[in-house]
Amino acid sequence: MRYLILSDLHSNLEALDAVLRAVPAGTCDRIVVLGDLVGYGADPNAVVNRVRALAPAAIVRGNHDKVSAGVEPADNFNDAARHAATWTFDALTSENREYLAGLPAGPIILDEVLELCHGSPDDEDEYVFEPTDAIEALRAARCNVCFFGHTHVQIGYWLSGSDFDLIVTGPDEDTTVRIEEGRRYLINPGSVGQPRDGDARAAFAVFDSDRGEVTLRRVAYPVAAAAAKITAAGLPEGLARRLALGK
Repeated sequence: MRYLILSDLHSNLEALDAVLRAVPAGTCDRIVVLGDLVGYGADPNAVVNRVRALAPAAIVRGNHDKVSAGVEPADNFNDAARHAATWTFDALTSENREYLAGLPAGPIILDEVLELCHGSPDDEDEYVFEPTDAIEALRAARCNVCFFGHTHVQIGYWLSGSDFDLIVTGPDEDTTVRIEEGRRYLINPGSVGQPRDGDARAAFAVFDSDRGEVTLRRVAYPVAAAAAKITAAGLPEGLARRLALGK
C-alpha cells in the first residue's frame, strides 16, 4: 500500500496543486492529511474543496483548523496568525467551516500500519522540535511508524531501545528512509503550504508499506503567485514574504 502524506497546507493552493501534479492520481493508493488545511494563505475554500475531493483515507485536525472554524479561540496565536485565522473564518463557506470543525483530533491509527497526528501522539497541539520531545513522542506512539506535522520542518527520528537518531533530508534529492525491524519511527513530511526549514519548496512524503520505505520529497511551486494572493487579500505582508524564505 502506498500512502501520500500531506501536512500543513495552510490555504496555499499553488503548493498543493504542485504536489498533486508531482504525484499523479493512481500513483498512491491512499491519501492522508495531518492537519492545518487553512491559516496564513489566501485560498482556504479552494484548498478545503481540493482536499475533500481527494477523499482522504484519514485526516486529523490542526490548531489552525480549530481556530479558523471557531472551535477554539486564538489565544495562543501571534498577531499575524490571529489576523489570518479571523480572515479565514470570515472567508470560509459555512459548509467548509463545518467540515473543518468536524475534523477528528489525533492521534488515529490507520490500517494498524501507521499512526497519524498533528502535533504528537501525546498532545495534538504539542510541537516536537527537540530530541527529548521526539523520544517522548516515540515512546507514546502506538505504531512503529507515526507521521506528525505542526512544526513545518521535514525531518524524522527513530528509536530502538536506548539507540536514537535523527533523519535529515538532503538539499536537492529525495530522501528515502528504510523502515527497519525493531525500530520505531516518527516522521514529519514537512509543510506543503508554508515550509519553515529554509527550503521554500512544498514538502510531502510517500510511504510504501509493502516495501517498508518512506520517501521525503520536495517540489517547486509558483511562490510569487501564492504570495501575491496573500498581499491582495489584505493579510499580513510578513506571511507573503516568508514563503520565499521557507521560514
